[in-house]
Amino acid sequence: MTRETFQERMAELESDALGGLDIVVEQLDRTLEALEHVDVELAELVISDDDRVDGRYLEVHQGVLSLLALQAPVAGDLRLVAALLHVIRCERMGDQCVNIAKLIPLSGHEPPVRDEVLSRLMEMGRCARAEILQAKRCFAERDVAMAEDLVRADRDVNRINRELFKLAVEVGDDIDTREWAMHMTLVGRALERIGDNAVDIGEQTAFVVTGLFREFSDSSHPVAR
Repeated sequence: MTRETFQERMAELESDALGGLDIVVEQLDRTLEALEHVDVELAELVISDDDRVDGRYLEVHQGVLSLLALQAPVAGDLRLVAALLHVIRCERMGDQCVNIAKLIPLSGHEPPVRDEVLSRLMEMGRCARAEILQAKRCFAERDVAMAEDLVRADRDVNRINRELFKLAVEVGDDIDTREWAMHMTLVGRALERIGDNAVDIGEQTAFVVTGLFREFSDSSHPVAR
């Protein structure tokens, strides 16, 4: 394999990996719509369509391994290969969409929805969606400042999640309503994880550019409120 051919193949794999994020965004849009309208059929479509995300993961993963078998990259090329193996783990975001979709039918077709809880979840979903798109862009453009800004965006998701949990605790004594609210806290947790995965991609962007891996936030520090 010539150097030029190697670079072309790397570019193709990166495009395919980032394209996986577009599939995740589609999945998240359907998931949020199903959640908002208690659309069980759409939720089932999200679950069945997860194979597309998994398939993209397998394609890129196998492509990277095949490339490594043909040429031993060094320096920046090696960093990019390592980073792509992390980026394609965006399939975990698809798994979180599936987790949410599986929760939708558990409370029945007419669940005791509380608007204040649902509105928080929709806001979280929009924030998580924006994080995914920002993560894709910062990696494609090798923009470290934009990658670091994902931490700010993720704080919004974490803040809303804390507010959501508080609302769920205070939802009242009705058993059905409390059960629905507990399911919604699990939805919030899944959306929070999607945001965390987006930050991971930002960290990989910084690694590709600088050659140094560092976590953007330190979990040992107190959470900003």
